[in-house]
Amino acid sequence: MPINKLPTIYIGYDPREYDYVRVLDKSIRMNTSDTYNIVPIVQKEVRRAGLYWRSPEYNLEGTKVDVFDGKPFSTEFSFTRFLVPFLNQMSGLALFMDADMFVRSDITEVFDVYGSDKENVISCVQHIHVPQEKEKMDGQIQTIYNRKNWSSFVLWNCDHPWMKQLTISDVNVRAGSWLHAFEWVDIYPIGDIPVEWNWLDGTSDADINPKNVHFTTGGPVYPTWKGKREIDSEYAEEWKDFYTRVIRG
Repeated sequence: MPINKLPTIYIGYDPREYDYVRVLDKSIRMNTSDTYNIVPIVQKEVRRAGLYWRSPEYNLEGTKVDVFDGKPFSTEFSFTRFLVPFLNQMSGLALFMDADMFVRSDITEVFDVYGSDKENVISCVQHIHVPQEKEKMDGQIQTIYNRKNWSSFVLWNCDHPWMKQLTISDVNVRAGSWLHAFEWVDIYPIGDIPVEWNWLDGTSDADINPKNVHFTTGGPVYPTWKGKREIDSEYAEEWKDFYTRVIRG
């Protein structure tokens, strides 16, 4: 996955969420004042590059389960997201985003404002999120862990000295709960990005005007999905309108 000198945004890729990736890519480009290198992290590609060899186990229901902590996970980018600093050659700022997001504002703000403090190893929206639902997306099991959803939108300071505490081996053999909770960050601060940059459907304050909507409960890609609140359905309709006008043309 070669990158160029442009700031890079990495998108988690799963074949089931191909339309999410297309919309997210285009929504970033159409709302930004800057130019970015946008790179989907495709699991088979990072495997082929020798960066990823982690394999799931499957329970009797066919659910993918992390072999290291026994917890279920739902997408192909559940762990590959933590390869961002290595894909970015341990240099500069890089943003990771879950595929099921929809950008509605200029993402340059994230780099310019929240990437300015070089003391932070990473920066993210620090949700206090304990989902009540047992399922998400297309019937996938909902997993609860410390710092839930922090890892879904992360600005990585890839050349921070403490970044060396995370290794490619860690990404492949550490428990998912250890990775998603950023337990390796330790003594260094985690920068705080406002919630409007990772606004969670069904959870975040309905009075907030989100700059980036995150369809954590499934969203418009899944035909049987229904928003928990009217505002969630409104953003889903906005996503569908964007998809019809811009992607399908």
